[in-house]
Amino acid sequence: MPVMWRRTRLGSEADRATYRTLHQASLAAPALRAGLGRTSAERAAKHLRTLLGTPALVLTDAVEVLAWDGAGGHHAEQAMALATEALRDGATRVVARAELPCAASGCPVRAGAVVPLVVDERLVGTLQAYAPTPTAGRARAAEEVAGWVSGQLDLAELDASRTRLMAAEVRALRAQISPHFVYNSLGAIASFVRTDPDRARELLLEFADFTRYSFRRHGEFTTLAEELRSVERYLLLEQARFGDRLRVTLSIAPEVLPVAVPFLCLQPLVENAVRHGLESAEGGGHIRIVARDRGPDCLIEVEDDGVGEDPDRVRRALAGEAAHRSEGEDDAEGHRSVGLGNVDGRLRAVYGDDYGLVVETAPGAGTKVIVTVPKFAPGVHA
Repeated sequence: MPVMWRRTRLGSEADRATYRTLHQASLAAPALRAGLGRTSAERAAKHLRTLLGTPALVLTDAVEVLAWDGAGGHHAEQAMALATEALRDGATRVVARAELPCAASGCPVRAGAVVPLVVDERLVGTLQAYAPTPTAGRARAAEEVAGWVSGQLDLAELDASRTRLMAAEVRALRAQISPHFVYNSLGAIASFVRTDPDRARELLLEFADFTRYSFRRHGEFTTLAEELRSVERYLLLEQARFGDRLRVTLSIAPEVLPVAVPFLCLQPLVENAVRHGLESAEGGGHIRIVARDRGPDCLIEVEDDGVGEDPDRVRRALAGEAAHRSEGEDDAEGHRSVGLGNVDGRLRAVYGDDYGLVVETAPGAGTKVIVTVPKFAPGVHA
């Protein structure tokens, strides 16, 4: 017989107190995950004050009071002076009545605790809790909450660092868009200007759209549909140069087209397939791109039947050792290694180590690169 649940009282008083604590922490967390600034501090302060049960709570950075929630705002100048001392000493400062002179009748800001906030081993600000009378328990509680706030700010800094790293890696990929591709594409377009001006015009528009997408300035992520559209433009431009030597097959499941993927995660793989798989292969070759639904994931394959790769060189590229080129490895091979390592690193940074590149290759056997991304992931949206 199934168990029927119904809403009842939330257990003991200890259970209710635990729930209230966790609830207030969950309300403050989103603001703190934006970093320590005036807006985030103002949004978090009221929940932190409720959490500590104090008449006044203050958040500062190293320069100014960012938020004062509760009574006694006229003590802001004193609070900043106390913050400066706590940050200088790097330790909690318990504040007595003598340090908070006040002529306001009934002001509850008469004692408190000033606790430094630490992010990545740097003192970045303070949390201050004030009440009418000093107690050791309140000071200890303020230290615990300040430790939790520091942890949330640490996570915010980690998120910001990841965003900066992702942006730097995308800039690196943009810088590596082959000058040869640009020159060759423009040369191919020029060759059609007199013989087939309509095709020259179409190719020029494709080239403009490709470069516009590749150098766009917004968003770490895009949809698979947009990424594949850019890949198709790239391949059209390469086919104008290679003609029948470059054959392309796309097999794309419509249901995965809206999936969000890291920006420029496929174009480097397709460029590698053309430049290093087919460009030096006698008679050209065939590139196959497949995207299909695989339960919670989207599976993407970029495969060529070209000259293949040394598996050890690929392993070194994915391990981040591309900078140490072996004797005889040219700049183009180094470019390929950086491209593979860049895409692999970004996939792992976003989705975890289970979602890095898988490369199947051997000399003379072609290359298949497999990309797996979850169809839904926290914080990932186009």
